[in-house]
Amino acid sequence: MSELLVDDADGVRTFTLNRPESYNSFTVALKEQLLAAVQETAADPSVRAVVLTGAGKAFCAGQDLKEHIALLEAGDPAPLHTVEQHYNPLVKAIVGMPKPVIAAVNGMAAGAGASLAYASDLRVAAASAKFLMAFANVGLTADSGASWTLPRLIGHGRAMEMMLLAQPVGAEEALRIGMVNQVVPDGEALSTAQALARKLAAGPTTAYAKIKEAMAFTGELAAALDVEARTQAEAGATADHREAVAAFVEKRPAQFKGR
Repeated sequence: MSELLVDDADGVRTFTLNRPESYNSFTVALKEQLLAAVQETAADPSVRAVVLTGAGKAFCAGQDLKEHIALLEAGDPAPLHTVEQHYNPLVKAIVGMPKPVIAAVNGMAAGAGASLAYASDLRVAAASAKFLMAFANVGLTADSGASWTLPRLIGHGRAMEMMLLAQPVGAEEALRIGMVNQVVPDGEALSTAQALARKLAAGPTTAYAKIKEAMAFTGELAAALDVEARTQAEAGATADHREAVAAFVEKRPAQFKGR
């Protein structure tokens, strides 16, 4: 079964993260598939708008921590490089995509999963959707562009609250503070996003590309991604991070030492 489903209709390409049993969390394989597919789509003139969603009950739970801790315990350096090798290029590809990208947030969006929604141009959320910046809970810092995209959506103060306290924000609150553009009944996020994408696909897509370039793809984002890559690698090398992911997998409270 493919971990990434791709569907084309009416000039709209829909990407569905397809690991529902793991809340569509990111394995190395899924990150590589999605990155390649998004980069290919950016250059495909037949695609005029993009929708990103998840299969099952979740949008995306972020990094697959079971794979992550297995690699850490094996002494594999890959986890410390995933930000620069996977997440940063993915965010650059979405933000730099010369066509509109709509996130259909059908359920929980956490960590890098939430960050993908923030990097999209518009967000349609199901009523039961929640957004969670849980990096601190596993001894990490923000990545996938969230340090840049989230404050631009909801302001520095609210973004800092989400990062430090790691408490979920429900769909209605997300709408109130500007994190999402629209909230629809459960089961309707994808169809609503696809209808909106079809409308945009029939519009002046060259102008949309120029709007995106003017609005978002600046040196600020590039600088933020560089800082995220460095700080995430530093946080990922801490004893607290190893303890946190071990505790997560073992379903016990973590004992943090601050080092």
